[in-house]
Amino acid sequence: MFRGANAINLDSKGRVAIPTKYRQALLDDCGGNLVCTVDIQQSCLLLYPLTEWEEIELKLTKLSTMIPQERRLQRLLLGHATEGEMDKSGRFLLPPPLRAHAKLDKQIMLVGQLNRFEIWDADIWTQQVNEDMVAEQAGGIELSERLQDFSL
Repeated sequence: MFRGANAINLDSKGRVAIPTKYRQALLDDCGGNLVCTVDIQQSCLLLYPLTEWEEIELKLTKLSTMIPQERRLQRLLLGHATEGEMDKSGRFLLPPPLRAHAKLDKQIMLVGQLNRFEIWDADIWTQQVNEDMVAEQAGGIELSERLQDFSL
């Protein structure tokens, strides 16, 4: 289970260092094999343990290649999906096309989302969080049926 936001520096080769607290769990769960792809709704990346990604692939195979929206989703997610393995230092290489999609620079945020990480440029992450907070405080977020019964 991945939680919280971690400020990390992207190294000169485009590698992201997975925080130490998650490395052993990733090694145990998927042998350190990860899959990174684009987020189709935001300017960030999605980083999955291979075991989680395989479940997504099963869902994607059930979509129709004859329905344009479903084909587009398959093309974007699968077409950008890059599999890799954490190195001995716990780093994962983000290919240039993925870094370009998320506008990643030196300072990035690795944001735990339970079964995956989101990878954001630090400035874009800060802007997104601020926008989300303003929208929430202004009552601009329409609650779905699921959220109406959600409580903390």
